[in-house]
Amino acid sequence: MVTEPRWDDTPPEEAYERTFSFAGELRNVTGARLAAEEFLCAVARESPPGAHEYWDDILLVVTELAANAIQYAPGPFDLRMRRTFDGVHVTMRDTNRTRPEPRPFHPRTGAGGIGWHLVHTLCTQVSVVVHDDGKDIHAFLPW
Repeated sequence: MVTEPRWDDTPPEEAYERTFSFAGELRNVTGARLAAEEFLCAVARESPPGAHEYWDDILLVVTELAANAIQYAPGPFDLRMRRTFDGVHVTMRDTNRTRPEPRPFHPRTGAGGIGWHLVHTLCTQVSVVVHDDGKDIHAFLPW
């Protein structure tokens, strides 16, 4: 029996998963957002988002998680993004072993407190895994 070769038009794996590392400096919040946008551009070429706001939601969650890593965890952090069958899985790894806790939000003081609530609102699932070197925050968002 003769079989014909199968041509696989699947894009390279890096279009579906990427990891970015940052030194942990304030400017790395912007770097993480730009890295996320680069990843989403690659994914969108093969599979555009189901709604325009999904793109912005992912960028906002990455920005919040990166800002929290800078503010609460000393040292470097990693951003891993992976396309799933129904969305995007964002993992932020930092050096702080403390689990994030929601803080009261007081808009008049401008003292923050909204980021963790925002992450939970935009994501379909959020989990925190603490390990010896810090923690991983896993956020799943629709695409």
